[in-house]
Amino acid sequence: MKINIINKSSHALPSYETIASAGMDLRAHIADAIVLKPLERKIIPTGLYMELPVGYEAQVRPRSGLAAKHGVSVLNSPGTIDADYRGEIGVILVNLSNDIFTINNGDRVAQMVIAKHERAEWNEVLNLSETSRGEGGFGSTGRQ
Repeated sequence: MKINIINKSSHALPSYETIASAGMDLRAHIADAIVLKPLERKIIPTGLYMELPVGYEAQVRPRSGLAAKHGVSVLNSPGTIDADYRGEIGVILVNLSNDIFTINNGDRVAQMVIAKHERAEWNEVLNLSETSRGEGGFGSTGRQ
């Protein structure tokens, strides 16, 4: 699939790191370092603008290394970029650790997955079909 993209950053376009990678890393496009204090959140610009085909979205997700090693995550994970959005891709990062975290220009701050999606059409009914789970909600299937 080919996607139109404008790159106003000085970094290479997002790319897959391995043949089986689902996500592509997004890099910070900033003039000065950004400091995230504990529990602070900021939008990190990427310098990227894209034109997705209708029926597709881009999902912005945390990078596991940032989350595990530094407690830094994408706040609205996954963030959705709709096919009709034409603004700059931004990443809402949050520092969930007790330590200050510094983001520098070019740092990989998130990953982006391109995904196909369907549009739902509601069919309003009075009853739903029965299942063995029924109305069992959070934790109803156990821990193991």
